[in-house]
Amino acid sequence: MAMEKDKHYLIGVFSDHDDLLHGIENMRAQGVKIYEVYSPYPVHGLEHALGYKRSWMPKAAFGFGALGTTLAIIMQVYMMAIDWPMIIGGKSYLAVPDFVPVSFEMTVLLAAFGMVGTFLVTRDLKPYKVPRIFDIRATDDKHIVAVDLAANTLSEEQISSLFREAHAEEVYRRDFTDEEKSPSFINYVVDLFTNGVTRSSRIATHR
Repeated sequence: MAMEKDKHYLIGVFSDHDDLLHGIENMRAQGVKIYEVYSPYPVHGLEHALGYKRSWMPKAAFGFGALGTTLAIIMQVYMMAIDWPMIIGGKSYLAVPDFVPVSFEMTVLLAAFGMVGTFLVTRDLKPYKVPRIFDIRATDDKHIVAVDLAANTLSEEQISSLFREAHAEEVYRRDFTDEEKSPSFINYVVDLFTNGVTRSSRIATHR
């Protein structure tokens, strides 16, 4: 019987980031599809080991910045030369050098807000999104590698063996219930304020 996707994971726990990087490279070379890696601090080269492509956020920033520049120029030309033309200090209606400060500010403003909005949308960071915690130690001193068993052709035993070859300190299976897979935001908030810690965090700590 096929496993349901996004519910059954094999977790590898690492303390040394060199072992983590070499292990990820070896596992991917063996055909393992890694769901995600959770680390308490940035690990140089991790995105390359995972095979991530270069982010297209700079292109989004350029597009939003160009939009800001265009809107600023259109706004100033319309206000100063069409809607309410005025001669200020003997200058022409279209005193282009005077447009530079406003155009610069609009460019920066739209580029900044555009990148933030793009990041939130593409990363699915909704205000009401409930975090799913694989292992709470990822916020302390351990690197956590999550492998979705349903997304891989290798068996659980084979992937476990590869984890151990990579010097993982601990390898265990983590299964999510339907509630944990798509948790209720209301229950999450109530649990957070009632117990001071969410049920997902308790499960991740006391497996």
